Amino acid sequence: MNRFVTWIVIAFPAIAHAQTDDADIAKALADDAAAQKAAQPAAAAVDTSVGPAPAQSMNPDLSFIADFAVASFSQQALEDGDHDPHEDGFALQALELAASKAVDPYFKFNANINFSNDGVEIEEAYATTLDLPWNLQARAGKFLTQFGRINPTHPHAWDFADAPFAITRAFGGEGNRGVGVELSYLTPLPWYVELIGSATDPRSGSFLPEDAAIDHVWTAQTTLAAKQFFELGPNWSLLWGLSYAEGPHGGDALRTHVAGTDLYLKYRPITFGSDTIVSLQSEWIYRRVEEASGSIADVSGYAQLFWRFAKRWGTGLRYEYGSHDPDDPDWMADRHRGAVALTFWPTEFSRLRAQVQADDPRWLTPSYEAFVTLELSVGVHGAHKF
Repeated sequence: MNRFVTWIVIAFPAIAHAQTDDADIAKALADDAAAQKAAQPAAAAVDTSVGPAPAQSMNPDLSFIADFAVASFSQQALEDGDHDPHEDGFALQALELAASKAVDPYFKFNANINFSNDGVEIEEAYATTLDLPWNLQARAGKFLTQFGRINPTHPHAWDFADAPFAITRAFGGEGNRGVGVELSYLTPLPWYVELIGSATDPRSGSFLPEDAAIDHVWTAQTTLAAKQFFELGPNWSLLWGLSYAEGPHGGDALRTHVAGTDLYLKYRPITFGSDTIVSLQSEWIYRRVEEASGSIADVSGYAQLFWRFAKRWGTGLRYEYGSHDPDDPDWMADRHRGAVALTFWPTEFSRLRAQVQADDPRWLTPSYEAFVTLELSVGVHGAHKF
């Protein structure tokens, strides 16, 4: 109000002279000067240009995500994923602590720590560069490789309660991950194309056993991937990926080769108000393993359709296939599996799911399975990739 009176005095001197004397003007100016002086110490107290920021700003973003399940199997379960339900009854699929923070202008740190009934495990812990030139970005540490679509994700990003067996068959229950380095390049092409290459510890899945000795520094698994994104319209988008992994299988001359392709088509209307989301996702993997007696090969894959038909409700349908493996006595014929899921989100921080599926390994009696899962999320969690 004092500034307003002063402005009136300057802009309209004739009116001010009739209503305000010189003493009022002097008082208004003095009050303004006193207010500005009083505000200076407070501003200096929060000025970080001459010193470190408050300690609280260095705290990482933390979140806990818990996945619980109750399962029923008519026959012996063939679930191979570490986060899959494996037997009748209640199960803790995962309790994940996710932490992330920019370390400085050059690096960001991410970690995913998993707590289970068997103990504590570091699923991922890596640094990502923030300021490399030429559209390059690097990662170093322990991470899930960018092979395909499901492998780089965690259970809370899945549309179904268990992982497709194509992933666990090729890479084991933990997926394709290890300690290593990764470099990605965002090309300047007219559409989104990202090229990724990584070198990681080969002791996992179809490569070396976990207790194998590493002969030299160059004994590694290499992974190459290309991710392409196409905007098909305001409501439609398409992601298509190609992946390849190669590494030692046993001895210098024996190698494992894994090639895959993945497709993700999404419909989400933004041109009009709607809660509808429809996604079609498919991934197929070819694996060739060199043995002393010759090479063996198999093909596995899945296709799934997910429809979020209301703000809090969604349903999904998935089909999986795996060809027989001549070298695996537990996989002597083709395998088929189908699943149907119904999902309810009370809020964006919780999820309930009911899933039934039929598993038909042709060398065993078919198994009929049912899962009910509960997921809870608290804290600050970064957005998932498209």
